[in-house]
Amino acid sequence: MSSSSRNDRCERRDLVPSYALAALDSNETELMAAHLPTCAECQQEYYSLGALAGALTAWRTQTLPPPAPLWNSLAERIANLPQKKSAVPPAPQVAWSGAQDWQEPQWQEAAPGITCKLLSTDTESDRVSMLVRLAPGVAYPPHRHAGVEELYLLEGELWIEDRKLYPGDYNRAEPGTADQRVYSETGCMCLLITSPSDQLR
Repeated sequence: MSSSSRNDRCERRDLVPSYALAALDSNETELMAAHLPTCAECQQEYYSLGALAGALTAWRTQTLPPPAPLWNSLAERIANLPQKKSAVPPAPQVAWSGAQDWQEPQWQEAAPGITCKLLSTDTESDRVSMLVRLAPGVAYPPHRHAGVEELYLLEGELWIEDRKLYPGDYNRAEPGTADQRVYSETGCMCLLITSPSDQLR
């Protein structure tokens, strides 16, 4: 995509996926709720996400804590650092079919500058689905994939090795492969579907 076509886009369009997934803070949610009826471009993006949001609703049938290896490795790295607890803003009500019995999970700090919202856990398939936020200038630890990893970037920019991802980009990693450099200069948020048994280095 050329730089001129990027400049012609609505500046709030990149926030639409996060709005559809109820992942914005309360101020941004109010701004987007007011903006959406006035912008045909953002409305088109919002309605095109119906299938993705519906799939996420299906995955949200259980919210169990992930198996220990990944989180234990992260916890060991930050054991000597003070922990901060931040207030989590209320999520907007989402009217997807079947979402009535599902409770909104909380954002959890997995490491300094890395927060996660666990959407679902499938222990039988060794899979978790989560939203992951990296703060500006933060790198995710190098790791080896225990299973297929699928990443869909929702906000910001993300480097995976030598590839720079923008909102809407998708990345797939096969079992046994490794990522040495996962880094965000701007800060970012992504939907991550992966194995909780990944090995951190």
